[in-house]
Amino acid sequence: MSRIGQKPVLIIPGVEVKEAEGRVEVKGPKGQLFLQVPSEIKVEIKNSEIHFSPVKSDKRTKALWGLMRTLVFNMIEGVTKGFEKRLEINGVGFRARVEGKDLFLDVGYSHPIKIDAREGITFSVEKNVIIVSGPDKELVGQVAAETRRVKPPEPYKGKGIKYVNEVIKRKLGKKAAGG
Repeated sequence: MSRIGQKPVLIIPGVEVKEAEGRVEVKGPKGQLFLQVPSEIKVEIKNSEIHFSPVKSDKRTKALWGLMRTLVFNMIEGVTKGFEKRLEINGVGFRARVEGKDLFLDVGYSHPIKIDAREGITFSVEKNVIIVSGPDKELVGQVAAETRRVKPPEPYKGKGIKYVNEVIKRKLGKKAAGG
């Protein structure tokens, strides 16, 4: 049995949740999100709570039951508080800047790399930290991963783009190898 799927999701004041034909729609102060729920999961909204229950009793349905509950919980949290990922730029002459809504990275290539801001995603830069924020947790993580992929940190000096709390395994250079 799914323990997570059994817990109801509380609807925070200021958030509007609608369910129709297997589609959950969540509106809040930071935006609007949608989720297509599989037919194996039944969604009920009662007294500012959302309840999920499986229609069948097989392994796949039990897995989806907890997943759908967590995704709707994240949607409600996203439209109220929002999500953010922080990336740190390390390297001499490496810079980031925001022009309009897009992010431009100067990370050692002959030209600046442009990362387009998708709908609902905002970029901000503080010194050498890039902040990717928005209401959709999955999209924020995807855009942060694509930004990191432009120049991943290298293991010798640690130059590149990394998550703020990420630990890079450092390697010894030629100096320590010979001797």
